[in-house]
Amino acid sequence: MPTRVGPADTPTRVGPADTPAGGRWADAGLISGEAVELDVRAARLGSRVLALLIDVVGQLLCAALLALTLTPVVLILLPDPVVDRAFTGALETLGLVLVLVGYPVAWERLNHGRTPGKLAVGLRVVSADGGPVELRQSLTRALVGVAVEWPGLVLPLLSWVAGVTVMLTDPRGRRLGDLVAGTMVVHTRTTQGWRPAPRIIPPLAGWAATLDLTRLDDALALAVRQYLTRAGQIVEPYRSRLARELWCEVAAVTAPKSPPGVPEPLLLAAVLAERNRRGTLRLRRNRALTATLWPDLHPTTPAAVEPPAPAVEPPAPGPAPAGVRPAVPVLRSASPEDSGSPLS
Repeated sequence: MPTRVGPADTPTRVGPADTPAGGRWADAGLISGEAVELDVRAARLGSRVLALLIDVVGQLLCAALLALTLTPVVLILLPDPVVDRAFTGALETLGLVLVLVGYPVAWERLNHGRTPGKLAVGLRVVSADGGPVELRQSLTRALVGVAVEWPGLVLPLLSWVAGVTVMLTDPRGRRLGDLVAGTMVVHTRTTQGWRPAPRIIPPLAGWAATLDLTRLDDALALAVRQYLTRAGQIVEPYRSRLARELWCEVAAVTAPKSPPGVPEPLLLAAVLAERNRRGTLRLRRNRALTATLWPDLHPTTPAAVEPPAPAVEPPAPGPAPAGVRPAVPVLRSASPEDSGSPLS
């Protein structure tokens, strides 16, 4: 039986039975503007190392692409006296900066704080207060990472050990670049699967079939679905209070009135199930109409082709019984006598 920790007038999210020993998955410590703790997990060492490995592959591909495109251009456009060892070293330094610094900064700015590696693992860079990462923050964490973390231009081995130690000891798993830039990395994927909403109970089926749901909009229906799928994570009395508030909103836009004495969660489940049923029927009718008007858009499954019946040879014609005219005249081979040919 989960217990609630905190003041008596503060709702605390309670996770499922398979949560860690702390009792909660939301360890990022992010608070919304309404003073509600967000259900967001901080990224730890394992997931961040996996994202880094994917990004390293992407950086190597970018470096190879730059080398293949810039080298021919430089050799063709610039004369030989200009392309000396110093010029080549400057180009290599510029390419290194673009790959190690420009790669993460550009991706974080253009893809909402997600590099290809973080996008594949389900991570995102945000500010320490939960806001979107800014350009100066992305640039700062990239420069610090190149200098003392990866690849670690300043004392590589020592900086690697220091970076791992900082990530393991920080409560939110931040590295040195995050501490300097005021950022953190969080998970963007939920830890729980989406559970289906409860179905309608048989005693409410007749009442639900007569409901007028034309004024029930998508936003309110989504709020009802989210409540029904997450009701087990909300403690009392807030679960019942939220159900009553939702039902007051639903009852104001639906008719007829609900049967007396039925709990609000069952009424919400009945309304949502009836709305889904009508939507499914409407979708089927639309598909049937589309298939009638444009058959090519809805190819039907070919029916099983029955094997052809074996060919039956017709019976050999025989002499017809007496008094019965044969259905098919018997063909006889023509002879000179029958044909009356003058050659006979």
